[in-house]
Amino acid sequence: MNYDDWIGREARARDTLTPALAARFFATFDLDAPEKPIMPQGIHFCLCTPEAPTAQLGKDGHPARDDSPASFLPPFPMERRMWASSAIEFRAPLAVGAVIERISRVVSIKQKEGSSGPLAFVDVAHETHANGTLSVLETQTLVYREAAAPDAPLAPPEAGDARFDKSAWDAHTALTPDPRLLFRYSALTFNTHRIHYDAPYARGVERYRGLVVHGPLTASLLLQLAARELGENRVRTFTFRGMSPAIAGDLLHLAMRGGEDGYELGAFAADGRQVMGATAAL
Repeated sequence: MNYDDWIGREARARDTLTPALAARFFATFDLDAPEKPIMPQGIHFCLCTPEAPTAQLGKDGHPARDDSPASFLPPFPMERRMWASSAIEFRAPLAVGAVIERISRVVSIKQKEGSSGPLAFVDVAHETHANGTLSVLETQTLVYREAAAPDAPLAPPEAGDARFDKSAWDAHTALTPDPRLLFRYSALTFNTHRIHYDAPYARGVERYRGLVVHGPLTASLLLQLAARELGENRVRTFTFRGMSPAIAGDLLHLAMRGGEDGYELGAFAADGRQVMGATAAL
């Protein structure tokens, strides 16, 4: 099927960055609220969230897709959807009380044959405005894959004997994301993808070893590391790419180092397997 008709489709959403949402964000990440009502970078992931009725959700929890003009994303036959990467430009901080409008546009669709079967990539450009000011630009890449075979090995494999080497990095922290953190982040983002809260589904259907840590959750943790080292709202551009699933209950290392052109960041499993790669510039 040709999906060119979906290129250029737009969706608009409105929201308000309420004090209640801000408080839930800080509680989720165990952060202290600042004196000024300026939010940390990454709060935009929690705004203008999907509002599809429950009856219109697919079996994976994402809004169902079809070939109607109302379907923002194409109805690929591949069942598995993942947030592969994002390129973000922060134009202005987001403040509590701001009225938010997001304009989302499908900018490209690519299909190819991968080693595991057919793949489809969709680039979606998001413009987030706060009180009429363009505040965040983001191009998000979604990837669609075929359903996992019922007997496919669970991914990722258990951690090996190797250990993450933090000596090569300028800054480092570690935490163990647990199901409570994933549940709260799903609530913040109104994300009903079952891999984040339904362990039998994650293992039995999508063949993950456990609950999967959200990509934007890991990205938010890396942004918080950058804020700790560089100051709040200092990052101008931030890109991240998912490389391997992070699993709830597994130790997760977050690291950052400076370079000639900015900063390199990464999230790693206990044995050094890279979960996410990222770059930042001021």
